[in-house]
Amino acid sequence: MNDAYFFGYGSLVNTLTHGYMPVHKAQAKGWRRAWRATRERKVAYLTAIRDPGCAIDGLIAPVPGNAWATLDLREHAYERLAAAHEVVHGSEAGQIALYAIAPERAHLPTRENPVLLSYIDVVVQGYLTEFGAQGAEHFFATTTGWEAPILDDRAEPIYPRAQRLSAAEQDVVDAGLARLQCRLIAADALSAGA
Repeated sequence: MNDAYFFGYGSLVNTLTHGYMPVHKAQAKGWRRAWRATRERKVAYLTAIRDPGCAIDGLIAPVPGNAWATLDLREHAYERLAAAHEVVHGSEAGQIALYAIAPERAHLPTRENPVLLSYIDVVVQGYLTEFGAQGAEHFFATTTGWEAPILDDRAEPIYPRAQRLSAAEQDVVDAGLARLQCRLIAADALSAGA
């Protein structure tokens, strides 16, 4: 039996957050990333949305023995979609799945369910590692929803798979957010209800 693969386009690009190997660079055509929230999670997170004019870079990796339970648990608010016909890669992968939130269950992030800076840090670190500075720039450019409030939890990360970034990696994240004129909320301001 051949292993099925997943296409990761957010935190799954950062191999420090999982043990699925080997990874291969890939691109999903007809998709873009978006920041969305759902009732299933307290904070907003990335999803893939259909966009015929866009393509997103990411990684594919095998799911040994097609044992999806662990990955499905990690991605519990998503649907697992068949995407082999939309993912371009240089490996021998056949079956490829992409996780996305069902559009009818998604809504725009608010102060009550912001994007976590620690989550953005993990994603950008992954793109820098796998695709370099150009890959990180492509991540920012092919993601929508940057008007979402971003909770600055970098000092005390809320994201369960948070990673330590180098100063240079933090600079890339901070410059990207500044260029997009993102709105950061201090963690203490949110807890105080400000």
